[in-house]
Amino acid sequence: MDRQFHLLESFHARGSDGARYKVCAYEHLRRDQSILDGMEHWLPTGTSEYRLASGELVNPRSDGSLEIVPTGISLQRVAA
Repeated sequence: MDRQFHLLESFHARGSDGARYKVCAYEHLRRDQSILDGMEHWLPTGTSEYRLASGELVNPRSDGSLEIVPTGISLQRVAA
């Protein structure tokens, strides 16, 4: 595998449906082919994504809210 995810943070959000969701932010990494020491080395690609703990993709919105892609449910981050 030449790509992997690195968990940056996780937080809870309240959905427009009233449910509470756990959201995880991931950074995409790619294998660093420039170091050949027999170990795996990874570099950030500059791309990140949000997903629910259950795996569904979540898109950030310009107003700071989030949207669960498959369902369209709007999410607002809640204090811990």
